[in-house]
Amino acid sequence: MTADAQPPASPPAVGAPAPSGQPGTPLAEGGPNAIATAFGLLGDEWALLILRHALQGVRRYADWRALLPISDAVLTARLSGLAAQGLLERVAYQRRPVRHEYRLTERGRSVWPVLVAVWGWEYRWVDTHREELPWMRHTGCGRRTEPVLVCGGCGDPVRPRDVRSELGPSGEDGRSIPSAATRRRSTAGGDGGPDGGAAGLFPETMALLGNRWSVALLGAAFLGTRRFGEFRQRLGAPPSTVADRLRTFTALGVLSADSGTYRLTAKGRAFFPVVMTLIDWAQRWYVAPEGPALVSEHRGCGSRFTARLVCGECGGELTERTVEVRTSGKGAAGGGTAGDGAAGGGAAGEPVAGEAASRTP
Repeated sequence: MTADAQPPASPPAVGAPAPSGQPGTPLAEGGPNAIATAFGLLGDEWALLILRHALQGVRRYADWRALLPISDAVLTARLSGLAAQGLLERVAYQRRPVRHEYRLTERGRSVWPVLVAVWGWEYRWVDTHREELPWMRHTGCGRRTEPVLVCGGCGDPVRPRDVRSELGPSGEDGRSIPSAATRRRSTAGGDGGPDGGAAGLFPETMALLGNRWSVALLGAAFLGTRRFGEFRQRLGAPPSTVADRLRTFTALGVLSADSGTYRLTAKGRAFFPVVMTLIDWAQRWYVAPEGPALVSEHRGCGSRFTARLVCGECGGELTERTVEVRTSGKGAAGGGTAGDGAAGGGAAGEPVAGEAASRTP
């Protein structure tokens, strides 16, 4: 397929969106819940990168093909999948010959906080990227910033211990684990080239989300699971799989191991905004008939917890309209620690002007 070729239309997918105007996609009773469905869709680096460029205004197949080191087959599959799940809409922009473009829907545009949370964690904690990460400027205060997770009800900053979570009616029996059929890893090819290998912009995020058992283990850790036998029981996975995932998480510095007990490190706890923005997105757009997969409450105000991201400098809400992404190369990822200033060159809060900017990291 050439860069100007048009990918074929795909039939509606199982779990595809309800007609326009309905708030969420009904899921099958007893099947994968909202968390499994969303993590299965967005736990794929190519899908996130396609959405990232769509939020920057890309609509046409040839433009994605030029921007990403991706094969025609992989790009076609990802665009078709995102359209089938209602994040993109395939629209004819030319009649003779017929050509189509992919426009973001409300569902697709609402992935923006997830992308910002992923960027914030990678920027702060990961110092190896195939390309230098950009940095963000909050237009509300004019300062360089990183996202902070707050309670949508009261606005207070939250850490994992500030939120009480328990499994909801559709959260039992392994239903939050993405099915093998929906897990598509961008690392298949490995070299980031046009054979469909990983782009490598979010390497450690994909190590945590790009494998169905990693997703399950991460969720178990945030719910308080500590010992090997508890992880095995909660995941329902073979012992070798659990051991492999625990080794991976420990090597990444997300878990620490001490006398058979595994605990989230500061780096692991800092991934909380990614998890909660993704779960919020999932339970907004996918609805199991039994009820939600996870029920969370902010201990501070007692309200149902919803995730919101604010500026780490002034506390103003971060939205597409209030964030500029700077690509001048002055904000390299720094692999910092909690409490540091902004990672990379320059201090957090330093006003900077003059570089080219976009709205999405």
